[in-house]
Amino acid sequence: MAVTAAGSRRASLHPGRCLALAVGFLVLFALARAFGLLGPPVVSASILTLGMVLIAWRSGATVDDLGLRRDRLRSGLLYGFAAFAVVLLVLVLVAAIPATRGFLHDTRAEIDGGQLAYEVGVTIVLLTAVPEELAFRGVVLGSARSLWGSRYAVLVSSGLFGLWHIEPTVKTMSGNSAVGGASSSTGGQVLLVLGAIAVTFVAGLLFCWLRLRSRSLLAPFIAHVATNGLALVVAWVLLHQSLLEK
Repeated sequence: MAVTAAGSRRASLHPGRCLALAVGFLVLFALARAFGLLGPPVVSASILTLGMVLIAWRSGATVDDLGLRRDRLRSGLLYGFAAFAVVLLVLVLVAAIPATRGFLHDTRAEIDGGQLAYEVGVTIVLLTAVPEELAFRGVVLGSARSLWGSRYAVLVSSGLFGLWHIEPTVKTMSGNSAVGGASSSTGGQVLLVLGAIAVTFVAGLLFCWLRLRSRSLLAPFIAHVATNGLALVVAWVLLHQSLLEK
């Protein structure tokens, strides 16, 4: 018998129902997002988060299924900040090499310091990392593990995470100067989308590894914030450095 965070007894997890509901909800959410039916980001992020919470609750998922046990926080912090350090090191190396520096040129970095803080603290942390980690490394991974074990669960979660990024990639591909030329043709756009799916699939594998290794959702959450947030910060620093040098 599973135990909730409040300590009361509940029926055990119904993994098939949980996974089916989660995937169905994600598909409907992605379609609604593509057609602009979800409103501003704060509304869409709230819908995604609350939807996942409701699905987990109705399916009998526990804090352990979702990686939210308090006694795993220390492990989550250790693995998360280790991943943070690795991401920072990789980005610094990319920024230091002229041949790869162009991949960090992003029009989204054309903002002031206050806007940067908002983008990292609100858009990336609260409106992206929180709902996506709860969905993919929490509800989807937890329910799929109960059905098929960790190996297949990781593939399912990461595959869905890759597909999840198709629509955002189409929207933002022209904002990166390193790939802007490729996005001018249909073939180039297809290749960029496939590349984004592959990259986010690999990122999903790493996030799942962190979740399973640390047994805490906090580890992939920190890694997710580092991947998105530090990339924007480094792009912002490079942009403003080049402006000062002119």
